[in-house]
Amino acid sequence: MFGGLRAQELLIVLLIVLLIFGARKLPDLARSLGASAKEFRKGVSDGSDEEAEAQASETQAVESPAPDTPAQDPKQPG
Repeated sequence: MFGGLRAQELLIVLLIVLLIFGARKLPDLARSLGASAKEFRKGVSDGSDEEAEAQASETQAVESPAPDTPAQDPKQPG
């Protein structure tokens, strides 16, 4: 998951991050990182949903060609 990093290496990386950012900023940093990841996942899923809808509409348009005569409004006589 972490590119082959072992527990000892991860601990060292976390210690360096703690030294760089300080204990007070870590919760804010983690919160903003989590929010960014959530927005990214939401954007990816929205993009794939839109892509699936576009493919479905293209398939539907190919399967059912437009009628030759325009549809009339039932409220208008004629």
